[in-house]
Amino acid sequence: MSQIEKHTAIVKKLAGQLGFDFCGIAQARRLEEDERRLANWLQKGYQGEMQYMENYFDLRVDPTRLVPGARSVITLLLNYFPAEQQTAGAPRISKYAFGKDYHLVIKEKLQSFLVELKEKIGAIEGRGFVDSAPVLERAWAREAGLGWIGKNGNLIHKKAGSFYFIATLITDLTLSPDNPFTRDFCGTCNRCVEACPTSAILPEKVIDGSRCISYFTIELKSHLKPTLEKGQLDGWLFGCDTCQDVCPWNRFSKPNANNNFKPIPEILQLSTSQWEEMTEETFKKIFGNSPLQRTRFKGIRRNLQLLKELE
Repeated sequence: MSQIEKHTAIVKKLAGQLGFDFCGIAQARRLEEDERRLANWLQKGYQGEMQYMENYFDLRVDPTRLVPGARSVITLLLNYFPAEQQTAGAPRISKYAFGKDYHLVIKEKLQSFLVELKEKIGAIEGRGFVDSAPVLERAWAREAGLGWIGKNGNLIHKKAGSFYFIATLITDLTLSPDNPFTRDFCGTCNRCVEACPTSAILPEKVIDGSRCISYFTIELKSHLKPTLEKGQLDGWLFGCDTCQDVCPWNRFSKPNANNNFKPIPEILQLSTSQWEEMTEETFKKIFGNSPLQRTRFKGIRRNLQLLKELE
């Protein structure tokens, strides 16, 4: 076994030991096709108020500019599908936000990953990212052989669905790359397209982010109010899982075993009136380490008002 193969085996084994469900490797390079798609997407204004998507374009499409000397992009998937579901009629919250903020959980894992790699392999450099830097995570997951990007814009693993966080570790370590995932198993299925309440899923796997419910309830500044018709918010208070819930590939989803993602009881149980009666102090106390902090208390209050108006 060559040194590169030994290092690759160490990376894959360590990923499993740290609790990641899947690990794939790709050679660091400029993603030219994804670069063209991203430029076209931005040009059409599908990012809406998410101006950060326009920043650091060159870094976003080329990991060697983000991490000088980069040779490999390691992609890691972590299951967040919950064992428990919300009470019927409760304001709906995206499953990824049921438990502790995934940024906190995964960053700690990535730091441990780098430390242990250095202990086992030697002097290497690298940076870990999880939805917090200009990295095309889903494209790299595809390049690393972990699945395809579905019509709903999510990475879909053929044996496990799409309810996964994606983490990326870019390193100067030379590794054996996995074969890119080149097939598309969405076929003629259009369930996600037909189910999207705001028709945000366009042809050719293009998502109009400025029309997505997750954008309206999370990314849109709390003092701004989206223009929606009756029923279009579909009961969502924070985020939206509709396109994933209807995806046939998610019949393979299995509950995660990570205690950090165990649902906060209030998320499962609170009624609309209980949410409306909540004070900012209580919100901070309950959701201090939750993804719900992203939109802050003001955003939650706005979304509750929208739900009432659009019933």
